[in-house]
Amino acid sequence: MPQGDYIELHRKRHGYRIDHFERKRKKEAREVHERASYAQKALGIKGKLFAKKRYTEKALMKKTLAMHDESTSRRKVDDKVQDGAIPAYLLDRDVTTRAKVLSNTIKQKRKEKAGKWEVPLPKVRPVAEDEMFKVIRSGKRKTKQWKRMVTKVTFVGPDFTRKPPKYERFIRPSALRATKANVTHPELKCTFFLDIIGVKKNPNGKMSTSLGVITRGTVIEVNVSELGLVTPAGKVVWGKYAQVTNNPENDGCINSVLLV
Repeated sequence: MPQGDYIELHRKRHGYRIDHFERKRKKEAREVHERASYAQKALGIKGKLFAKKRYTEKALMKKTLAMHDESTSRRKVDDKVQDGAIPAYLLDRDVTTRAKVLSNTIKQKRKEKAGKWEVPLPKVRPVAEDEMFKVIRSGKRKTKQWKRMVTKVTFVGPDFTRKPPKYERFIRPSALRATKANVTHPELKCTFFLDIIGVKKNPNGKMSTSLGVITRGTVIEVNVSELGLVTPAGKVVWGKYAQVTNNPENDGCINSVLLV
């Protein structure tokens, strides 16, 4: 191992400091003000070089924004051959049509709002509450019965911490937690092992969705940035939905089909 990788190795073993991300966010927020104050104070050749650098950065940013702008586009109509001579004042007048550029991302967002997807499994067997939750008896004489253990595969975020046992209503065992899924692209006919971002909808109800329970027919959001999918506007697609097609608690893995 290279000698300079000790920081990375320490982070792998022990994780980040508790306030690492908060400090990083604050540092990035301060950076704008620090840059502005430097721009005001810089004199001579240093000031000129800094101004030139900022000018190129801003020009590039504006160009990128203009390229990704999904407003109305103007395009020429097919040239029509007209009979007879055209007056001089009409020669350079092009007839244009306005077409609203409606990218796949907007269509997808509309589908998501309506809660409609072309899912491979339209009908799924409902899971009974007794099957999904196991009653845990607690207390000195095992009389308290308000705790429930989830018997299905669940997803929890990377920064998840359990509540103290006194306040924990639903117990999600760490052995039944999943962070990755096998996702099959129906058009490419390829399967990818992708990270799960979250549980979008569980057909067994809102409580199952909020707990992150993954059963057959659940719609999950996966990170597809590795696949290099791009919208018509040129933006990289980061997250897409997929539907689980197997019983993860039986198979030990999550198999799903990407909703395209």
